[in-house]
Amino acid sequence: MRIIAGTHRGRRLAAPKGEHTRPTGDRVREALFNLVGPVEDAAVLDLYAGSGALGLEALSRGARRCVFVEVDGAACKVIRANLETLGLTGALVVQRDAIAALNEETAARRRHDLVLLDPPYDRWAAVELRLGELLPQVVAASGLVVVETDARVEPDLPLELATTRRYGSARLTLFRP
Repeated sequence: MRIIAGTHRGRRLAAPKGEHTRPTGDRVREALFNLVGPVEDAAVLDLYAGSGALGLEALSRGARRCVFVEVDGAACKVIRANLETLGLTGALVVQRDAIAALNEETAARRRHDLVLLDPPYDRWAAVELRLGELLPQVVAASGLVVVETDARVEPDLPLELATTRRYGSARLTLFRP
């Protein structure tokens, strides 16, 4: 796994060991950022961060800050190590459940230009309704929400559908407020 573009293009990323984390592949990450477009000076929220590959890519491409939210402690350590190795700044790693983190972001009235969600594929149905209640409150008026799911799943959130695309076993769905 590596950074696709930006100031750290080509740099390798560490990934958590084991089967609990499914890092987004290079091809899907590249497609995601081609769909999103420029992220310079963006405030990014990377939920279900796993290896942190999506948020790290955003920082490499010029995002101002990124909050990585991941419940697994080992994955949080890997994200912190990747940040240190790459020398990226403007990041905060939060070891917390994504729903709890969204509740905190909502209560603090924080808005993000880009919200990235890559939950475990088998958990989407269990979290979709609650995410739908919380996401509209944390995405900036001109922001985007990007959801990665299994290719057979079509996320339905109370946001405007911008596009949905399949890439092998993955689907990327982009929403606007």
